[in-house]
This record gives sequence, structure tokens and C-alpha cells, in this order.
Amino acid sequence: MSLEFLCRCVCLHTQPSYYHRIAREDTSVGKATDLETILYLMKRRNFIHKILTLATVSKSSGGILFTQAEKTQMIKTRTNNPDLKTILDTWEGTPVDQDGRFMNHEFPFIHKFGTVFKWMTTKNPQKQFKKEDTWQLEVIKNDAFLTETKDMIVWLGHATFFIRLNGKQILIDPVLGKIPATKRHSELPISPEKLQNLDYILVSHAHYDHCDKDSLKLLQSQNPKAIFLTGLKMKTLLRKWIPNNEIQEAGWYQQYQTKDDLSIYFLPSRHWSNRSLGDANERLWGAFVLKSKDKTIYFGGDSGYGSHFKEVAALFPNIDVAMIGAGAYSPRWFMSPNHQDPEHAVQAFNETKAKVMIPFHYGTFDQADEPLSEPEQILRQLEKEGKINQSLKILKVGEQLLV
Repeated sequence: MSLEFLCRCVCLHTQPSYYHRIAREDTSVGKATDLETILYLMKRRNFIHKILTLATVSKSSGGILFTQAEKTQMIKTRTNNPDLKTILDTWEGTPVDQDGRFMNHEFPFIHKFGTVFKWMTTKNPQKQFKKEDTWQLEVIKNDAFLTETKDMIVWLGHATFFIRLNGKQILIDPVLGKIPATKRHSELPISPEKLQNLDYILVSHAHYDHCDKDSLKLLQSQNPKAIFLTGLKMKTLLRKWIPNNEIQEAGWYQQYQTKDDLSIYFLPSRHWSNRSLGDANERLWGAFVLKSKDKTIYFGGDSGYGSHFKEVAALFPNIDVAMIGAGAYSPRWFMSPNHQDPEHAVQAFNETKAKVMIPFHYGTFDQADEPLSEPEQILRQLEKEGKINQSLKILKVGEQLLV
């Protein structure tokens, strides 16, 4: 059974509009949507029999999606971009496993069929509350920040941030509209056509909610001089959409080649990456640090909890703002290798020793079992209980935070 046929079976059982959105990226539907989206779509629509079919996919079809047997990832080699500087003296390079795929050096991760099947067949205890939850992120529709000169951070929803630092304008993980098979629950606070005069566009990894083809194509047309910064093996994907702009790929703990007293670094996150059903971990994922002469900003990317947050504090001991993911975490036993719940997000923030925490990765796209309103509720309760060492700043979409 081919991956294309399998994906068509899944997609055709969704609403037709979903199918057409998923299929538009590639004539081969098997290359059209990532596994995270497929899995959650099945969960919502009770496609247990489809998961059973997915388990039959083998190496011959491009890579193992799930394995019933325990498979141990082994570091076979390490790699980096030889043209970039590595900032951690003890770091030998980003680990690559025996199948030639990137891997988390601390917590190797492979989807196991038994774990996925358990999630698919377990009832969501918050299902009714989630159905009745009418909460939405507050959106401030004001594009004044685009013409100001002060250093600032503006949340545009999910993992998309506009940052001005040392006079340079930066956009992280731009997703300016919808993504396949998932409704957008918070509006973009500005017209995408106004995102011009950008100096750098950062893409943390290949998942569709962080790396959107239509958004990147629009941005490159409006910003012909912008430099795209991303992880190893991402250039072959981005170059199809961005034919002329400079693209720099980095391994973990590497520094990009930037100008004008602005330094940008690529650091580890605990996650994974794919665009289709057979390319898991072929492209690297990670986090970013942006540093000017007197300010440091950390964007943690998609990440489960790990020691890399302490490592950030050791490498950058004076972080002003840390953006930490705090959504798409339920059920915790299933999601925790890749996404943090609010409690772990606060622990991670405390370990970065940053002054201000900005939570993100919630409220815009419904990607897990928790209600959309829950992350903010838990974070505010943790703040009330004194669990946050420094300052929590819950941004409205479109709100400015001066740094």
C-alpha cells in the first residue's frame, strides 16, 4: 500500500475543503501534509482503522512512521555547517542516527505504534469542556509597530513573532494564514502585505504550523533582500519557494553570518521534524538566540522539556526575554516528548534565568486535547502561586513588548 493511497484514504474522509487545502502543496498527496496534522485529524474523527493501516508502513516506503518493536537510535555520526562558527567548545556536531536522520541527543525519539494507538483509543476527559470552551485570544489590530524604531517583540499568533532588535527587523516562523486541515482561531493582527523591509526571516523547523509555503513565498516577494536562517537540510525545501534570497543553514550551537552588531544563533530543542509521511527527521529543528550589544532574546521553538534550557543560561547568562512554548501538550504522557505543558514551560523558563517569559504555541491552532483556554489559565495560576521566578508577560496578539 503506497503512502499516496494511504493519505488519500485519510484525507477523503475529512471535509472536501480540507482535502483540497492539503493536496494543494504537491500533486502527490503523500507529500502534502505532516504526520502531526494527520494524527490529530484522525484522533478528532475516530479513524482507528486508519491508524491500524498506518502501522503497516515500512522502510521501503521512505521511513518508519511507527514501530511496534523497540528500536534504539544510535549516534552514527555528527554534522554541522563548516562555514559557520560553533560556539560550544565541547560540541562535536549535531547527531545523526544509523538511518541518516537527525536525532535529539538527550532524548532520542521514534514514534511507536502502541503509544499512538493508546492515544487514538483513549477518550479525552476534557472533550465536553473543550467543546463548550468559547475563549479566544484577544487581537489588537494595529500595524504601528512596523514603522516605529524602538526595539520590541510583537506576537502575531502561534509561533510567529515580529522582532526589532538593534534596528533590524526579524520575523520568526511566519504562518500568516491557515494551515492544512486546521482552523485558525486567532486573526492575524495586520495585513500580511505590510510585512516589508524585513532583514531576517527565521524558520525553526519544517512542520506546517512553523514553515508555511504560501507565507514564505509572499514574504520573499515583498522582501527580496531578506536573509532566511534555518536548520540543516532545510535549504532544499525552502529553495523551491525562495529562489533568490540568501538561505543559511546551521547545526546546533552554531552562529549565523549576520551584520550590523546583531548575532543570531541556532540551538537545540527537543522535538522532531517532517513534511510528509516518509521524511521524519531528515531536516533539523531547533531554537534561536538573538543578541545585540546590550539585549538578548531567546526563542525556544517547539520543544519538550530537557537540559538544553540550562545550557542556554550557561551560554547566554543575561537573557532579557525568553519565548517558551506552552501549548499542544495534552495528553501529557503522549505529547511531552515534543511540546511542553505550562508547568514544564515555567520550569524551562526558570532554568534559562531570563527576565521575562512570553508563552506561545497556544490559542491559534487546535493541535491537542486540551481546551484552548487552559494554557493561559494554568500560567496565571502558577504566577499567582509564585512559581515563576521572574516576570510573566502574556501578550495579546498584536501587542508590543518593548525590550
